[in-house]
Amino acid sequence: VFYNEATGGRYVPRAVLVDLEPGTLDSVRACAIGNLYRPDNFIFGQNGAGNNWAKGYYTEGAELLDQALDIVRKEAEGADALQGFQLCHSLGGGTGSGLGTLLLTKLREEYPDRI
Repeated sequence: VFYNEATGGRYVPRAVLVDLEPGTLDSVRACAIGNLYRPDNFIFGQNGAGNNWAKGYYTEGAELLDQALDIVRKEAEGADALQGFQLCHSLGGGTGSGLGTLLLTKLREEYPDRI
């Protein structure tokens, strides 16, 4: 299931939204469905990776990794029967490719039977 049931029959997406700059996530918050997401599950940096894989993997992305993994763990622990992860990321740039690769690598280490 991709949602948690909240009070009043409201459903909250079990999603962790990560970016190295706040602009994209601000756009998600401001859109019509932005209030569906849990505010604590928005993780963003201030600098961005500037289309640089190494910045997303080694520097800027590495600074946000622990925070992202903590929220992923919290969401995974809240699942009744965790079957796996669905990771949507871009293949270009620094955040999608660099941070995406780093996050996927760490998820594979922590949840080897779910990746």
